[in-house]
Amino acid sequence: MNEMYRNHEGYFDPTAGKAVEHLSRPEKIPYRPIVYICSRYAGDTIKNADAALRYCRFAVSRGCVPIAPHLFYAYLGILDDKSSIDRKIGLQFGIILENHCKEVWVFGDAPYSDGMTREYNHAVHRGIRIRTFTTDCVETGGADGSI
Repeated sequence: MNEMYRNHEGYFDPTAGKAVEHLSRPEKIPYRPIVYICSRYAGDTIKNADAALRYCRFAVSRGCVPIAPHLFYAYLGILDDKSSIDRKIGLQFGIILENHCKEVWVFGDAPYSDGMTREYNHAVHRGIRIRTFTTDCVETGGADGSI
């Protein structure tokens, strides 16, 4: 206990000292793997964004931290997916974020979009574990090495 803690008037205040000591202790945060959410965005962006939000909630329910760049950059309007320059930047940002993920979770059925294929191929190249799921979040047994 921090019995040397003094209040604003200079008096010893062991109660406040104990509270400050408790706040200064590092919090024990459980490990949660970061997973990259690879799903369709282009086309029906409202429907696809809603699906991506559902996939992120699914990842959270499985104890993971989801990363879905298409939601953050395109859906929130930071980048314009209709602009070829912004789309290229968004795909680059996605690849950068993917490098920090333990796994890539691919949602949906083939044919996959160009962006999804690029993200998948990057994961294969980097040796990042890939898991595939239906649009209903049912795992399909993993990737077969090509999409």
